[in-house]
Amino acid sequence: MTKERLIPLIVATALFMENMDSTVIATSLPAIAADIGTSPLTLKLAITSYLLSLAVFIPASGWTADRFGARMVFSIAIGVFMIGSIGCALSQNVTHFVIARILQGMGGAMMTPVGRLVLLRSIDKSALVNAMTWVTVPALIGPVIGPPLGGFITTYFSWHWIFLINIPIGLLGIFMAMKYIDPIKSEDPERFDLYGLVLAGIGLAGIAFGLSVAGLGLLPWPVVAGLVAVGTISMTLYVMHARRTGSPVLDFSLLRLSTMRASIIGGFLFRLGIGALPFLLPLLMQEGFGLTPFQSGLVTFASAVGAMGMKTLAARIIRAFGFRNMMTVNAVVSAVFLAACALFTVTTPLLLIFIILVVGGFFRSLQFTAINTVAYAEVEPAQMSRATTLVSVNQQLAISAGVAVGAFSVESTMLWHHVTELSADVFPPAFLVVAVISAASAYFFWQMPDDAGHEISGRKVVEISSRKGAAKAATKAASEGTEDARDQRLG
Repeated sequence: MTKERLIPLIVATALFMENMDSTVIATSLPAIAADIGTSPLTLKLAITSYLLSLAVFIPASGWTADRFGARMVFSIAIGVFMIGSIGCALSQNVTHFVIARILQGMGGAMMTPVGRLVLLRSIDKSALVNAMTWVTVPALIGPVIGPPLGGFITTYFSWHWIFLINIPIGLLGIFMAMKYIDPIKSEDPERFDLYGLVLAGIGLAGIAFGLSVAGLGLLPWPVVAGLVAVGTISMTLYVMHARRTGSPVLDFSLLRLSTMRASIIGGFLFRLGIGALPFLLPLLMQEGFGLTPFQSGLVTFASAVGAMGMKTLAARIIRAFGFRNMMTVNAVVSAVFLAACALFTVTTPLLLIFIILVVGGFFRSLQFTAINTVAYAEVEPAQMSRATTLVSVNQQLAISAGVAVGAFSVESTMLWHHVTELSADVFPPAFLVVAVISAASAYFFWQMPDDAGHEISGRKVVEISSRKGAAKAATKAASEGTEDARDQRLG
């Protein structure tokens, strides 16, 4: 198997674990909450704490990979993720579960960005779209089998076993990484920005965690406001610090690149909206429609089915329309299918729900592939470590914010209608809110240059070929016209 295929598949092993784990938890959340004695909305702390842990520790991933070697860091990260999975299976209460999820986040913080760094340093930019496709196809198997498998295990066995599935997958990933990935290591790693890491960590933790617990009643409002305020101040201090250091853990100077800026800002808004879907949909199916976790999983995995179908067409679509045009239109189309979930009722045929989710999953996955790829269109090789770190932090914060916004919208609707129990009626406003936020990303994608990412999409080659064809046709027509004129003179 060629390098362009093998390395993405190895990286995809880590993504498989992460994606399957998150979708399994979303499907099994009500059952886990009932077993450890809490509410599903409160247990969303298990989701946000994991994403928060990712956001805090990802900034160190680029330097760590440069210093100790991507292969070693990647393998150790998988091991830490496995230990966290065992901790989740053994949890007896919310505190234990959240701590185990934080440990999983520490492993995930290194797995994905370091794996992406290996990919970017091993694959030529011209082959990047196809390489990203090969990475995400196996990774999408996790969301495909996650909901029905998690629902089946939760319904007919015990939710504890859904975390133990990660053990054999992780062992396979470690074996393949140590055997096939070259020990890529920077000859001259930059000085580690410990002060910057502390400031960024406190900032990200304060803002994300404060927003996550807002409205849950777990902490008094002054404490929540204090968390957000401390986080904001810390991030402000970090931005000031980053301007004075030559090796910041989060390099915001990369936002001067138009494609990176669109991927970060537009991608954040798009992911915020879409990130709420895996949290809201299983709750709607189980708490609102009364489906079992297994039945809910069979319905919600439809999004991943659509995503799988798109992967064979992504490179062709991007090449045909270009990144800017495709991403602008597709952001709105994806948001429309997200908003359509607000129309689901108990009487809506499951087949219709399935079709809407499949088609919506197709367009969402196309957008994710484009966002993940175009970010690196203008990044120089020496900046790849910083670029992957910035993109990964942004991605995890967006998903965390999506879960928080989705839950907050549901809670606000319940407060507005003076109800204390979850029902199907409280979910439509949440779907509409996150859909509007997701659609707003189209503005930032439209701000990219018309030729953004042509060197990695292959569109430039298509245009040059068409111009050459037009030139040949013009030359041929001129030649024929000359011959006609000569024939007339000779006549």
